Amino acid sequence: MLSLTLACLWAILSSAVALTPNRWHWPAAYALIAVGIPILGFVTLQNGPVLGLLALAGGISILRWPARFFGRWMLRQLKGRAE
Repeated sequence: MLSLTLACLWAILSSAVALTPNRWHWPAAYALIAVGIPILGFVTLQNGPVLGLLALAGGISILRWPARFFGRWMLRQLKGRAE
């Protein structure tokens, strides 16, 4: 399947980015997120929601720091609206 091939290439690219100096990690993370979201949708469209969720879990495990910061930001936004 083309979508799974693209997802595997994305994972290999993100592993290669991890080997670069630290100053490249955040800009590369933004690019990986921008490319990864359409790939995730393509995986879900071609293979169903179960493999889509597995691909999402794999992407979050690779990009765990941006996911943590996004989660913290969302909690701050929700707490601000509740008050």
